[in-house]
Amino acid sequence: MDDKEILAQISALADEEQRLEEAHVGDGISDVERARLRSIEVTLDQLWDTLRQRRAKRQAGRDPDQAQTRTAGTVEGYLQ
Repeated sequence: MDDKEILAQISALADEEQRLEEAHVGDGISDVERARLRSIEVTLDQLWDTLRQRRAKRQAGRDPDQAQTRTAGTVEGYLQ
C-alpha cells in the first residue's frame, strides 16, 4: 500500500468516524456502534503509524515499502 492509498483509507475512516459521532450527539450510542468507533480509532492509529514509518524510511534513503503495519497492541501502547 502506498502513501496515497493509506491517506485515502485514513480519510474514509475519519469520515465514517465523524458520521457515527454526529449521528448520536445528545443520544446514547449502541454497543455495536461503540465497538465500530473503537475499531476505527485503532485502525486510524495503525495507518498513521505506517505512514510515519514510510516517510521515515524514505527520508533515511530506505525502501518505504518495507514499512510494516504494527499490531493494535503496539500502536495503542504508545505514549502521547
